This record gives sequence, structure tokens and C-alpha cells, in this order.
Amino acid sequence: MIKPKKAFDGLLVLQCQNGDKKAFSLLVKRWHIKLCKQAFWYVKDPDVAKDIAQDCWTIILKRIYNLQEPNSFGSWALTIVHRKSIDWLRKEKNTDKRLHKYYEDSKTSYDIIKNDTTISRDNIFTGTDNIKVIMNAIKNLPQNLQIILRLFYLEECSINEISSILKISKGTVKSRLFYAREKLKSILKT
Repeated sequence: MIKPKKAFDGLLVLQCQNGDKKAFSLLVKRWHIKLCKQAFWYVKDPDVAKDIAQDCWTIILKRIYNLQEPNSFGSWALTIVHRKSIDWLRKEKNTDKRLHKYYEDSKTSYDIIKNDTTISRDNIFTGTDNIKVIMNAIKNLPQNLQIILRLFYLEECSINEISSILKISKGTVKSRLFYAREKLKSILKT
């Protein structure tokens, strides 16, 4: 069964393929922020993420007429963002420095929360503290596991869609998802 959001996106894609500019405008309104967030997840720079998303919209506009499964627009667009983000990371000369800085920043923010005396064991899983603790725990995971969790839980992609976006097998997606959950459990217990 196709989800209503995917069906609506599919309808918009069909209208775009028939030359309706308003339909494309609606697709941009529905997906631009998601594409920016997805790019940001990789590059950790909001300006670069916006540039990548903009480049992706150019590609999407050119290739939308060739999209044979309109209901798969979301995973198709996220795949384009994934590839563009990876390309940017490859071109970036200081990738190692950036990753090291990212690791240190996430470790520091986790230590701050861990050592914060206002967050006790009793209230650690209430309200916004819950979200902060979980997000910081996720930042301690390897990037490949972070991406899997983001696509599965935040973007609500299926195992098949994640497999096609990341170009890995379904079994690998399942095992990484399982491993990510187990690592999160152990981080959150401590």
C-alpha cells in the first residue's frame, strides 16, 4: 500500500512530466527543507547543504521527465542528494580535519550533557531532555549508522528505499539498523 504522501508526490511528478510548473513548485516546497537537512547531515555546513540542495533541484528538474516510478520521487531525490553530498566530501581537501572536528565536537557535547548535574537519572527521559540526549547519543555513532537511523526514522524510508539510496544490500541495511539500535541502547544506559 502506498502512503498518501508518496501518492501525492507521485501525482505531482506526473503533472511535472506533463509540463505543469506549479506542480514542480509544490514539489520544491514539500521537499526542499528535507533535501537541505539530508545534505547537512553529510557536510555539517548549512550554507554548503543549501548549495548542494540547489544543485540537486537543477538535476531533478532536468531528469524528472525520465523518472519511471513517480511514487518513488522521495527516495530518488534523496539518492541524488546523497551522491552530491558524497561528491562534495570527496572534493573537500580537509575532509580528515572536518571529520576529526566533528568527532571532537560531538564528544564534547556528549560530555557536557553527561556531566550536567541538572540532568539526573530520573529526568533524563522526559520532554526535550529526552530528544537532546538521544540526538547526542546518535552523534557518537559512526556516520554510516547515523545515516541509516536518519533515513529510517526521520525520513521514514523503507529498508528497500534505504538500500537503493545508499547502494547497499537490504541485509546490510537491516544489520546496520540493528547494530545502530544496540549501540544506542548501550550509550543511553551509560
